[in-house]
Amino acid sequence: MALIRNLSELPPLPKGSVVGVGNFDGMHLAHRALVARVVDRAAEKSAVPVAITFDPHPIRLLAPARAPKLLTSIEQRARLMEALGVRVVVALQFNRALAHLSPAEFVHQILAERLHAITVVVGPNFRFGYRQAGDVATLRDLGEAEGFGVELLAPVLVRGELVSSTRIRELLTWGQVYRAGRLLGRPFSNSGLIASGLGIGHRHTVPTLNLVPVEEQLPQNGVYVTRSRLGEGFYNSVTNVGHSPTFGERPVTVETFLLECSGEIQANEMTVEYLHRLRDEIKFQNPALLKAQILEDARRASKYFRLLGGLQLSH
Repeated sequence: MALIRNLSELPPLPKGSVVGVGNFDGMHLAHRALVARVVDRAAEKSAVPVAITFDPHPIRLLAPARAPKLLTSIEQRARLMEALGVRVVVALQFNRALAHLSPAEFVHQILAERLHAITVVVGPNFRFGYRQAGDVATLRDLGEAEGFGVELLAPVLVRGELVSSTRIRELLTWGQVYRAGRLLGRPFSNSGLIASGLGIGHRHTVPTLNLVPVEEQLPQNGVYVTRSRLGEGFYNSVTNVGHSPTFGERPVTVETFLLECSGEIQANEMTVEYLHRLRDEIKFQNPALLKAQILEDARRASKYFRLLGGLQLSH
């Protein structure tokens, strides 16, 4: 798969492409349905399946104060799309020049001239062009003139709940990581480098692995049952998201305690998947009380994983 950040780097597309357009932040179930449609149509037409996303998120340029925290990085989106069969991901730099393209210019210059689109697939709230002047009807009219068709994906509902990045962010700010994961189709996660930390855990409580300050969306402060990936291995874990108030107010950190791990950790990167919220973050009177609570959290997390394993075996 090719991740393209400049259209001049596009590989040849002699048989044209089927293109999905959107922000795709989160690559949730609705995004996955759209990408699956792109891949299926491309196979039918012997074309290349392509996805267009934007970097940064358009709102970051157009209304910075309202810009959301991202659920997934461009690289994460590309990996998830590749797993579904996308061959080319175009991460268009969303700058003033792109923002000022009219709907007709966007369609002609990017979809028709560069990508040789045969079919374009979009979601129900799709808007494009200067001041979001274009909608799905506009795209259909322009596509007919340029020689490509347009498919509109229906909204995706899970247990009556509309799947959207906005809804997932809301659930995460409430700490409802299980419901967020249900809309994502996988556990919500944070990834990054492992920070050295201050050594507090080793001296006073239990040793933890800390992520370098996370710029993306975080769940509500609190303690979570998690699964952590280090290199090729997955470890059951407990993770605290918050300020560690027992040791004085600090910037928000993601601190993870591995439940069953011995020996030296060689990995320098970690991915933390959030499965279940255990409790709020609490300020304790002393480190000994905090350590006792962490061990209780670990006990409850171990019970969660035993029950989860039993349910999986029963199926």
